[in-house]
Amino acid sequence: MRKMLIVLALLAVVGIGLWGWFGGVERVTAGRIEAVLVDKGIPQPVAACMGTRMSERLSLNQLRKLENLQAREGEDAVPLSMSEFLERLRRVDDREAIEVVGSSAAICSFTAR
Repeated sequence: MRKMLIVLALLAVVGIGLWGWFGGVERVTAGRIEAVLVDKGIPQPVAACMGTRMSERLSLNQLRKLENLQAREGEDAVPLSMSEFLERLRRVDDREAIEVVGSSAAICSFTAR
């Protein structure tokens, strides 16, 4: 019985590792990014393109940093001025993440329609 549990645990670890190795994490992340972008009003084809590009180019840590773009308590859902928008970008504090989001938005808005 104990040997069987050890074998099952090893198979589970190997299975999870292979799932991640062959892109399982990336696909889940791309889908989550797409869902968030669609919720924010981005058209679905553009959001799908951006989700794929961002999941391929950014680490999970960088994606978490992008959550700082969300409105905080007392802020409007969408920045109403350039200074509010720039303040949210400063909160991200990751130049590469901001560049990937900007380039993905630009590329995807032209190619995903």
